[in-house]
Amino acid sequence: MATSKVTFLIVKPENGAIWDLVRLLIVGDKKCYAKFLECSGVDDYVVEEDDCNGSVGGEVDDLRWVIFVSILVRKILKVFEKPLEWTGYFLEFLLNLFSLNGSFLGLLYNILLGKLVIPQRGTETFISSIGHIDGRINLYKTESLTKEFTQPDFIDKNLQPGMGHRSLMDLYMMSSKLAYENENVVKNVVNHHWKMHFVDFYNCWNDYQKESSTQVFILCDKPKDANLILISFRGTEPFDADDWITDFEYSWYEIPNLGKVHMGFLEALGLGNRENVTTFHEQLFVKNAKSTNSENVDVTIAHPQQQPPERSTAYHTVRRKLKSLLTEHENARFVVTGHSLGGALAILFPTMLVIHEETDVMKRLSGVHTYGQPRIGNRQLGKFMEAHLEHPVPKYFRVVYNNDLVPRLPYDDKTFLYKHFGVCMYYNCLYVEQNVHEEPNRNFFGLRFVLPVYLNAAWEFIRSFTMGYIYGSEYKESWESVLFRLVGLFLPGISAHSPVNYVNSVRLGRQKSV
Repeated sequence: MATSKVTFLIVKPENGAIWDLVRLLIVGDKKCYAKFLECSGVDDYVVEEDDCNGSVGGEVDDLRWVIFVSILVRKILKVFEKPLEWTGYFLEFLLNLFSLNGSFLGLLYNILLGKLVIPQRGTETFISSIGHIDGRINLYKTESLTKEFTQPDFIDKNLQPGMGHRSLMDLYMMSSKLAYENENVVKNVVNHHWKMHFVDFYNCWNDYQKESSTQVFILCDKPKDANLILISFRGTEPFDADDWITDFEYSWYEIPNLGKVHMGFLEALGLGNRENVTTFHEQLFVKNAKSTNSENVDVTIAHPQQQPPERSTAYHTVRRKLKSLLTEHENARFVVTGHSLGGALAILFPTMLVIHEETDVMKRLSGVHTYGQPRIGNRQLGKFMEAHLEHPVPKYFRVVYNNDLVPRLPYDDKTFLYKHFGVCMYYNCLYVEQNVHEEPNRNFFGLRFVLPVYLNAAWEFIRSFTMGYIYGSEYKESWESVLFRLVGLFLPGISAHSPVNYVNSVRLGRQKSV
């Protein structure tokens, strides 16, 4: 037997049955651990022959409840994967059918007159379920923001977000929300509603989900001599089981001397494949050492046998386009943003730029702004990135609304080691902002928080009927949003994750009085 340093840990729910999971929880069966956990060289566990096929001991026994919950949730999500997908597909079609034909009565009228409008996916009129939950598309102050972008050094003067520049925060959040839409919707909103310049839209290969599901778009404040380049990653789709499984994923890969990184997020950016763990090292070090300085090298292919040329990967695609834009717009700074899973990819993207020593690119970074973002790595990784993102001023801002479940995932504990870093702008249910080191109830399932969480969900459901009367028609919640809050009476952490809460926090937020 030998004890060595961790290089990776992979949780594999598919390798064991429910009975194995029960045995793991009740008696802490070592063989069950070996079924569900694959790892290589560890300090926290004792292993045989450099993997987890032997006895697994140490601290993992004390935290088998965390492992049990994680695996159980992922198994349940996998069972309902197809029903969720079909439900989402049908629901989005139905929502668009009603909206394009003017509600239920309008639909009947159009059917009678033979003028029925059939929704077409991928068109600028087909809106996602997120877009129906929060139908706002206009920015907080579009005209004033457009004028401010013409001022010299506007971005440099407004590096610090918050109540000091609500319009910029709103742009970042609305961009995060817009990333859920298809390319034509994004292009229409950016060009015609926001009066900015749409650059490009990508559906990139996700090696964890084995499909082109990593969605990202890029915009500039204007076509020529731009001051701002904005990159927005799409977040967790409500009816995509794989997206939720990624959020509940605990597997990590350790980058030597830098820290542990969420393996699912690395795969979503196209930086490795758990089926062949050596691909992470190749993508993070070997390949980039050869291709970073060459624009002619096809960096989208990790392994010719596993990654066909047509499968573009998000990190390499966006990095290549960003370099081109920074060359084209000499005065521009760039911002990366995203909601939910998109927030995790938003902070992981500059993390990879630092690792790949893209110094010239990082000098042009204005900020990273995430909303409802899950944790991406351990404390060591956080300290490494804080050294690059907090000096001379903070550039990474993580916005969390109240009881949102997703920022509390993966768990912050001594087994899986996930930790947040950066400035946390926490908003309570009254939209009061407070800068904190960590959001309250950091792992969500604390017993003393159970009753307050459910009471708060009930309060938010009741309040949803009055938002339009209290704050104006812009804040009137759609019936889709109200139904989503109804779900929150049973799953409060899910409804709190709604983009409606984050847009409202940015627009209505006020700083806490000391």
